[in-house]
Amino acid sequence: MPYPIDVKEKAITLRKQGYSIKEVAAKLNIAQSTSSVWLSDIILSIAAQKRLEKRKILGQYKSIFIRKKAREKRRVVLEKTASEMLLTIPLSQALAKLCCSLVWWCEGNKNTTSVKFTSSDPTLIGNFLSLLRTGFKVDESKLRALVHIHGYHNNNTQKQFWSKITGIPIDQFHKSYLKPNTGKRLKENYPGCLALVYYDASIAKELKAIYNVFSKFRGVG
Repeated sequence: MPYPIDVKEKAITLRKQGYSIKEVAAKLNIAQSTSSVWLSDIILSIAAQKRLEKRKILGQYKSIFIRKKAREKRRVVLEKTASEMLLTIPLSQALAKLCCSLVWWCEGNKNTTSVKFTSSDPTLIGNFLSLLRTGFKVDESKLRALVHIHGYHNNNTQKQFWSKITGIPIDQFHKSYLKPNTGKRLKENYPGCLALVYYDASIAKELKAIYNVFSKFRGVG
């Protein structure tokens, strides 16, 4: 459809001010193809080019924000679904033993003279110990911990941190192991690494047996 001449003049003015072809079409309620035909040959001033560049950057930021918001929404939905699912599964002693064996097999030392588990993830350490204590009769006096720290750590602070996470008294911690570090790369909020040992060969052997059987288990239809 034909447009009044003043509409084209307004379009040209907006373009020279640094509006994009799409923005002009939306602002004047004209077809984007028409806006493109009218404005594709317009020479833009430095100021107009700067505005377009700024709008492009703002558009990118907006697009990133929208995608981030969508990801967060999906995460919330998935975690809600997971929470509802887990509430239907009571944590029995047998299930605790199974979960403990799987976590141990992924991160633990497979020497069955004792139960050994090492990680720098406080949540993983805490969950492993919780499963161990729920699934088995644990003698707390047999638990030992060794903190691996770098030179930029405070030894006492890290021991207290891991003692709080594990519920293991400080006097059951070995002398900390100082890991070599050049100091050029400092991991922010890195708590060091914790090596746990529970001196009970029978539990270590049971964990291995549970994992071995489970890994081959196919069930009966």
